[in-house]
Amino acid sequence: MTDPNLDSGRDEEPLVGDGVTAGVVRVGDTVRRPVRPFTATIHAYLRHLHGAGFSDAPIPLGFDDQGREVLSFVPGDVPREPLPAGASGEDVLVELARLVRRLHDAAQSWTPPADATWGGIPGARIVNSTADGEPLVVSHRDYCPGNVVFRDGLPAALIDFDLAKPTTRVDDLANALYYWAPLLHPADRSPAFADLDIPGRVAVFADSYGMSLAQRRALVPAATRMIHRFHVNMRAAAEVDPVFKRMWDEGVKDRLPRAETWIEREGPAITARLVA
Repeated sequence: MTDPNLDSGRDEEPLVGDGVTAGVVRVGDTVRRPVRPFTATIHAYLRHLHGAGFSDAPIPLGFDDQGREVLSFVPGDVPREPLPAGASGEDVLVELARLVRRLHDAAQSWTPPADATWGGIPGARIVNSTADGEPLVVSHRDYCPGNVVFRDGLPAALIDFDLAKPTTRVDDLANALYYWAPLLHPADRSPAFADLDIPGRVAVFADSYGMSLAQRRALVPAATRMIHRFHVNMRAAAEVDPVFKRMWDEGVKDRLPRAETWIEREGPAITARLVA
């Protein structure tokens, strides 16, 4: 339903992210975005999160007179690639892990409606998950730097829940670590991350989240399957969507095969550190 108080007759400031979603603007203390088939489901999810005490996400406010979804603006700083040196500190991993844990715990009590609709990558060919012995939980699934809001130099909130859907906790944690450990070949990391101790960083994240032994054992298999899924699905998306074609051509086509090779080689060391 359109809220007459959410008029669009005020100055609009374009919000430019990775270019996947066009037409996102800020109006005062709100963000306006095009409505997609999954918008109603994500609004219901966000309302649940806030009701369950997780306030570190946008609040859905309805729709404006142009039919766009309206969300509260989440203040803070959103880092961009290449990530700055300050983002490589272990304190960032600690706070991100705690943020994701709060999200998971708040989301665990939500049962999606029977008619729930979820977003995804155009043309995706692989959908899989790694069992971790726990019920599925609806979670963010896309912790790229542009979706993590920092305050005072640390992760404080999450935005852009377009890829949220039921997943396992360990798969969701693998996603966060892919971007922030990161689980990438050194050649593809931001300079400040190139020579870091990745097994040690993964262990810091796991300790801060409170990962169980079963989750720790499942993490590397989950990450390995996730990176392969990224590779296959991004290649498929590049065939049907110009935005993903640009990403593919600008480096994804090389980065993901290197990541697959890297995780196969380094995964045993990561697991050994996790379960020591």
